[in-house]
Amino acid sequence: MSDAMIRVPSEVRDRLAVIAESRGTSIRSLVQEFAETTLTDEERRERAERTRAYLAEHFGVEVSDEESEAMGRKLRDALAGGHGAAA
Repeated sequence: MSDAMIRVPSEVRDRLAVIAESRGTSIRSLVQEFAETTLTDEERRERAERTRAYLAEHFGVEVSDEESEAMGRKLRDALAGGHGAAA
């Protein structure tokens, strides 16, 4: 595997170093993990459609666009520390 140089501001580099150290890894591994696990918008849409199809086929549950958006907001709120999340 060949390496590539990624230029970021020094503050970003320093922050990545702190995060990597706290996880017992390197910046290289941290960036690699991010690239391997982060979905693009298109990948998220495809996954959502597969999930909707699975729910409909196996559980008879049809999820509307509005319900999906509401669930997405709740999940984002919960992942952001629970601010605004409704129980």
